[in-house]
Amino acid sequence: MGSRRGDDRGVIASPNIWHWPAVYEVENRAQDTRGAVYAALREAVDWAGRDVVDVGCGTGFHLPMFAADARSVVGVEPHPPLRAAARRRVAGVGSVTVVDGSAAALPLPDSSVDLVHARTAYFFGPGCGAGITEAMRVLRPGGALAVVDLDATAHPYGEWMRADLPHYRPDVVEAFFETQGFDLRRIDTEWSFPDRDALGQVLRIEFGPEIAARAWRETPGTALTVRYRLHIRRRSAGLVVPDRTRRAVSGRRSGTAG
Repeated sequence: MGSRRGDDRGVIASPNIWHWPAVYEVENRAQDTRGAVYAALREAVDWAGRDVVDVGCGTGFHLPMFAADARSVVGVEPHPPLRAAARRRVAGVGSVTVVDGSAAALPLPDSSVDLVHARTAYFFGPGCGAGITEAMRVLRPGGALAVVDLDATAHPYGEWMRADLPHYRPDVVEAFFETQGFDLRRIDTEWSFPDRDALGQVLRIEFGPEIAARAWRETPGTALTVRYRLHIRRRSAGLVVPDRTRRAVSGRRSGTAG
């Protein structure tokens, strides 16, 4: 997750991937080993043959997954080293572009994409309104903003999150998204690490020393149950007016009978 400090583009510096991208790669590979988040996302928003934006794409871990079916994919990443790594990852994939930008300042035209995706990047509840507005701007009618974040109400990972971030209020975050017109789905996943050392490395970049040590003690093996929240907000497709009604309205405007 990112911190609350940002620059004038709304960029929120990440306390983990910005400093330990190699460990974060281990974490990405360990997350959601059964693909539950991807399945729920695809069920909510089918991106096959459509145009996708991944906000805060980091090293581009999710870009190839979208590119397998999408017409085009744009990864937006403000941090130069991560942006360079993302470009290396998708080198040779013609449908993918990685660009400099932020959630609050997407370098894209109005109504140009079908899915804006953000996974544990920028959208942490109150304070992220600028990014929501920007996503609605670039979405085509009927498109969707999909925000994937961690559910801090679920044991054990959520309990560690609340202990590590005592000012973080999952109920406030959920109320904010509901007020903003998002639907919510909770998704249980499994994180599976190759060994205890990899697990420990990831815990240490996700939590402070005390909570990381606690999480290590409370995890006897190499797997964790972690719940995500999938928030979906769609841009209205507008009112579809039947042909007969359109002809009648046109006739009244021109002074002819419908």
